[in-house]
Amino acid sequence: MRPVRPDNTISVVDRFLTRSFRSDETIAVLIRHQAPDQTLQRIALLERVLQPHYLGWLAHENIEGANIHFSANPLRSHSRKRTKDAIATVRHLYLDLDHDGESRLAVLKACDQVPTPNAIVATSAGKYQVLWRVAGFTCEQQEAALKILALAFGGDPACTDCNRVLRLPGFLNWKYAPPFLVWAEYLSNATSTPDHFRLDIPICEPTPGASAAGQRPSHKGTNSENDWAWVLAELANGADAEELTRALALRRSDKPNPLYYARRTVDVASAKLWLSRGIRMEDVITMLERRRSAEIPAALGRGRAREIAHTAERMLARGKLLDARASARSK
Repeated sequence: MRPVRPDNTISVVDRFLTRSFRSDETIAVLIRHQAPDQTLQRIALLERVLQPHYLGWLAHENIEGANIHFSANPLRSHSRKRTKDAIATVRHLYLDLDHDGESRLAVLKACDQVPTPNAIVATSAGKYQVLWRVAGFTCEQQEAALKILALAFGGDPACTDCNRVLRLPGFLNWKYAPPFLVWAEYLSNATSTPDHFRLDIPICEPTPGASAAGQRPSHKGTNSENDWAWVLAELANGADAEELTRALALRRSDKPNPLYYARRTVDVASAKLWLSRGIRMEDVITMLERRRSAEIPAALGRGRAREIAHTAERMLARGKLLDARASARSK
């Protein structure tokens, strides 16, 4: 027996999309049939998508077994594909809670280091997509932020692309039997900026190969490169991490979040030094977590420490690759 399409589908979809986008913006709508396997993508102005006949067509496809998705970020006008290059602006941060959703959602709601989400979308029983409407993010900053949010709150690490599609409230999710009606809860009308997310989202990542430990800062480098070289040298000479963090925050008062910039720079540099000295990854994560335990809630500390340690590991690997290439060129 087919499920009955809810009478208010069109009004639910209309409300969600008009809260999320401007009518003159272009979005992608994905219609994904499971049997037979078929995916249709339509790219159109929101004002067209909101027309009754268009929403009626989506509702018809949904009742016939298609899952309906939308692009989290608006696309450039006249785009033909939903590629990263086609993203016009970053409109949302999002978090996919596929496991232990209720408890992880409770942790997120209690956390004062991220703003109140604009919407929480229930995609199935105990599974949620959390959305923040944002401004001032580049695609690179958005993807970095999504990875940190996923690590911090136990979200799906695969849901971190800027051209991601999400489930559209008001339609049935056919992944389950019986199908689940996707619904949304609205918590805020605010628009958040990078300053509102205090999870060490990198506004300016230290340049991986800027300097080796102990090297003097280069006056020809950028401010961040000079900060990175200075912090590495100070840590290698035994400087106290807390004092170094405070000094860097004062030194870089021009940053939107000087303290978070300083914490992250000092912690990434520490992790890089520890890993280069042969300390095990798990021990590095534990040391980073303990260092900030008085400043960062335990629910977030482990994820943050893990992300920083793996960032440092990638920086070391890139440095080794660059050294090997330089050595090969010199021969």
